[in-house]
Amino acid sequence: MFGTGGGGGGTTPTIPPGAVRVAEFLADCPFTHRLPDDPIVFPNLPGASHMHSFFGSTVTNASTTVDQLLNANSNCNPSIDKSSYWIPTLYRDNVPVEPVTGIFYYLGEGVSDALIAQTQPLPLGLRIVAGNAKATGPEDNTIARWSCLAAGEVNPSHDFVNCPTGAMLESYLDFPHCWDGRNLDSADHKSHMAYPVGNACPASHPVVVPKLRQVMRYPITGDPGKLRLASGPGYTMHGDFFNAWPVDEMARRVNDCIRIIVKCGADGRA
Repeated sequence: MFGTGGGGGGTTPTIPPGAVRVAEFLADCPFTHRLPDDPIVFPNLPGASHMHSFFGSTVTNASTTVDQLLNANSNCNPSIDKSSYWIPTLYRDNVPVEPVTGIFYYLGEGVSDALIAQTQPLPLGLRIVAGNAKATGPEDNTIARWSCLAAGEVNPSHDFVNCPTGAMLESYLDFPHCWDGRNLDSADHKSHMAYPVGNACPASHPVVVPKLRQVMRYPITGDPGKLRLASGPGYTMHGDFFNAWPVDEMARRVNDCIRIIVKCGADGRA
């Protein structure tokens, strides 16, 4: 069992002068490849999934292991992030359209400041799925949100939205960040993780880890009726994360950015 205290990262760092007081670090990971594979939901079963678009690690397929990720190339900034991220492919008029980039924010939020200070590094090999690929309507997947970049007059929705010329279609997805402290995955790929309730983690999932926020920006405007995901309508948006940050680097960023509530860049520094 993994402990809920300590967790590496060294002594409490000094808050740099002028630091933005937001608990955050990030990885900017462009699209790498498409495959009908899912090494979390359908491990070792190539072609068993709907089409996915992959980001970060350049080698992810149905049989990917954490050791393979650690020893493979990543197109992330920073390149030290060897994790794999994937989403259902978006189609417009049945032609795949990939995001201009995938931005993955690691945040300290949703819990009290006291609990943010106790945030533990995401354990190596942790697998998390967020969203609902089997949603039958927008209210089945309230975690996923669609909006338009640079178009404040368009209200966010759980389904696709109509973005005006000059804007870009955006997808936001927040992953759960309360961990049971034991399991790197679970049979349904969700039960080992939970969302906070009342600014605290439930007793069943007592370990606070950074919250992953996935932001995708697509070069798409106009009629959302032409759009679909490989999993179905816009409200079936979901994301998968397979953590392969080197242990020391994850611990440093949690210590230097999240616990002291400082906004860091891709280099993990304020």
